[in-house]
Amino acid sequence: MTKEKAFETLASYCSSAEHCIWEVRRKLDHWEIPENDCTKIIAKLVKEGYIDERRYCHAYVNDKSKYDKWGGYKIRFELEKRNIPDEIIQEALSSINPEENQERLKQLLAAKRKSVKGASEYEINQKLIRFAMGRGFSPDEINEVLNF
Repeated sequence: MTKEKAFETLASYCSSAEHCIWEVRRKLDHWEIPENDCTKIIAKLVKEGYIDERRYCHAYVNDKSKYDKWGGYKIRFELEKRNIPDEIIQEALSSINPEENQERLKQLLAAKRKSVKGASEYEINQKLIRFAMGRGFSPDEINEVLNF
């Protein structure tokens, strides 16, 4: 694939949805584009507004918290994996409404409680805690919802 074709393809890719530099670089590596050209393509995509890490981060946080019902820890981990700067992650995570987040966790745990089996209430709560922690919620958030 040529440098020009890669740019056109990536411009279209970034126009359809938000993507970060890490995702774009993975595509370029897959296409075996030389490192020098990768840097130039990414710089041009950023300059022309196709890639914006801050915009990507806010969209990612919004989507994962509202639609996938993820907690802040899991979202942070995934964004750090994508090499997003910490100050951008922190800014985006602060946009999560704590009351809405708590309500999502309540609904999530109420739905999960229906399918969890255990010999005692303690055992059921332990399973719910592990489930919620797997979704990225903090122990404090979980305890508040489970009323410990």
